[in-house]
Amino acid sequence: MVHLTTACLRIVTSGAKQRSFLERVRLYVRGGGGGQGMGRLGGIGGRGGDVYLRASKNATLLDVLKKNPKRRVKGGAGENSRPRLLNGYKGSDVYVDVPLGICVVNDCNVQIAELNQESETLRVAKGGYGGRRSTSFQGSGGQARFVKLQLKLIADVGLVGFPNAGKSTLLKAVSGASPKIASYPFTTLRPQLGVIIYNDYRQISIVDLPGLVEGAHDNVGMGHRFLKHIERTRLLLFMVDINGFRLSDRHQYRTVRDTVALLTKELELYKPGLLNKPAVLAVNKTDTNDAAQEIFEDLCSEIKKSSELDQFVDIVAISAKSGTSLTRLKDIIRQTLDEDTTDSDQPPLPNISIQHQQKMLNNEGTKILI
Repeated sequence: MVHLTTACLRIVTSGAKQRSFLERVRLYVRGGGGGQGMGRLGGIGGRGGDVYLRASKNATLLDVLKKNPKRRVKGGAGENSRPRLLNGYKGSDVYVDVPLGICVVNDCNVQIAELNQESETLRVAKGGYGGRRSTSFQGSGGQARFVKLQLKLIADVGLVGFPNAGKSTLLKAVSGASPKIASYPFTTLRPQLGVIIYNDYRQISIVDLPGLVEGAHDNVGMGHRFLKHIERTRLLLFMVDINGFRLSDRHQYRTVRDTVALLTKELELYKPGLLNKPAVLAVNKTDTNDAAQEIFEDLCSEIKKSSELDQFVDIVAISAKSGTSLTRLKDIIRQTLDEDTTDSDQPPLPNISIQHQQKMLNNEGTKILI
């Protein structure tokens, strides 16, 4: 198995300046302490200020770091009681503007909330109580904890597959995007977002994830950082090489059927609900194998017989490099999305524009391409 290091998640921008792909920020948040009461006059100290996260279409995670370089945010202290003001004033609340659509999780990786509406707020640290008789007029400290802000892309289609399956080539062919393309694995080291534009100007967004490896569900190869981006897609587009898959000489060779099964299992183990999404299977590189038609027909037959691999709405043989059957694939994607009747109890996807995600990701060292 291959473990990507943080060094792999760096890019070279113009001017030879390197920046990380920033997709999460961890903050220490603490409510302000309560003010002291005044015992001899029965005065009550002011409450400490709260700390809030506030969704903003103009915010990026880079902005969060620039405004809070020490990654610590604290509410204002409550005012002490005094003879001329027995009830002290409440401390000032502090608002941290965060990107629209951000996911907020605690240090146990339990999701607290998503902020999907402009100006939506979430209190993440409560201010302490002011001193009063029940506390011997001593103010209490504010709530303190760590929270993580995680960026998740939102797209109509999530493109998943093992390394070197041709995902970047497909993205470039159907959307006009310009991801890095090469004949070796892991040429895509961060998510890429493109848009398919049809003749009637219908637009469908598609996100290309870096190639997964076996064990991605268990965070091997930074699997969780990549898999989370398909949670907010409406359709999964599985992509496999008709020649099968072998990461390196040290790894076992997998047939095309085994590759489909492994991809399905990785998603199921990561989050079983992902397999409830509509899915299309694209079998790529059919122009590189003389027996492609026979292999494809056998694969279709095996999938139809397997109860574990019957989730696909359609299966199509393509060549992303030569363009074979790409028009048909785009039509299948559109038709599947239009006919999607996913159960209404599934939470709706946030309505966040491609342009807003473009700003978030461009500012944070990656690309979104239309």
